[in-house]
Amino acid sequence: MNPVLEVFTSFFKLGFTAFGGPVAHLGMFHDEFVRRRKWLTDEAFLDLLGATNLIPGPNSTEMAIHIGFLRAGWMGLIAGGLAFTLPAMLIVLVFAWLYVEYGSTPQATWLLYGTKPVMIAIILQALWELSRKAIKDKLTFIVGFVCIILYFLGANEVLLLFASGLVVMLIQNWTRLRSANFSIFIPLLSMPLLAPVSFSLSTLFLTFLKIGAILYGSGYVLVAFLRADLVERLGWLTEQQLIDAVIIGQITPGPLFTSATFIGYLLGGIPAAIIATLGIFLPSYIFVAISNPIIPKLRQSPWAGSLLDGVIVSSLGLMAAVTFQLGRASLIDLPTAIIFALAVFLLFRIKVNSTWLIISGALVGLLTSLLK
Repeated sequence: MNPVLEVFTSFFKLGFTAFGGPVAHLGMFHDEFVRRRKWLTDEAFLDLLGATNLIPGPNSTEMAIHIGFLRAGWMGLIAGGLAFTLPAMLIVLVFAWLYVEYGSTPQATWLLYGTKPVMIAIILQALWELSRKAIKDKLTFIVGFVCIILYFLGANEVLLLFASGLVVMLIQNWTRLRSANFSIFIPLLSMPLLAPVSFSLSTLFLTFLKIGAILYGSGYVLVAFLRADLVERLGWLTEQQLIDAVIIGQITPGPLFTSATFIGYLLGGIPAAIIATLGIFLPSYIFVAISNPIIPKLRQSPWAGSLLDGVIVSSLGLMAAVTFQLGRASLIDLPTAIIFALAVFLLFRIKVNSTWLIISGALVGLLTSLLK
């Protein structure tokens, strides 16, 4: 089989079954391409995994792009990422159409009523697991905690990311700077309050392009950026619609970034859905193409490594702050609090697959509507 076609069909098949988030996706990739197809060795797979952690964007999609590039060159780079995200995009479009057509009906409202508390529990689990790896010492803990405080005070989340990275890099490498006689000041500017902006495809594309180009950490950090831009700055989405978009991205296979497809459809139909999806995924292709030859050397650098540590821990701080805000909007009564508590128990203690929990939450919400 032609290598490009082989890459496309392999990732297209995986794209329909890739439930469970990026960690599950990476496990599927390892089984398919290391154990079964033997396209690369364990060592090469780990090198690619390290590379995806050094660039912004969805890790599992970037792994697909990396593997496609190694297997079939530049055309494989495009085929791998496209094939892995295309099934999710098509499924999300169907959900978006159903949401627009039926989302205001009592049945659909109660369906989402049961899934939102589960979504908060899933984000909390991801935050806990990622924090255990990202918080390496007192410095990274303090930086993450300060980011949470500054976010609630109105600091710009993009400046928080890069300022945190610079702070950790400079402090951890201070001995290398003792001979230099200079000081660095990093302003943390507040996001100006703006009136709602009229919808346009160009603004939509640039907004998602920016998010795709600067988002480090878990896909759930995406929620912080979506809220800052689409709810607060542009005024195109409500808090309710944002939560619904994240839920749809979670219950469908593939990367959580396909929430952009759902949001685009809500705002401007199929053209906007395509534009939003292209905008948020395009930076991943560019970063992989640029970094593939050089990025394995960066982790060996104490400067680049500590910069990354700061960026990641600040991403988790943003994630924690937004989880608190979304939790207040989702846990609205005793039943939702009980659903949330059960989801936390099943996730942390029983290790139940998150997809099954969301489906169960949807069924509980629907059952609640029938009993009322």
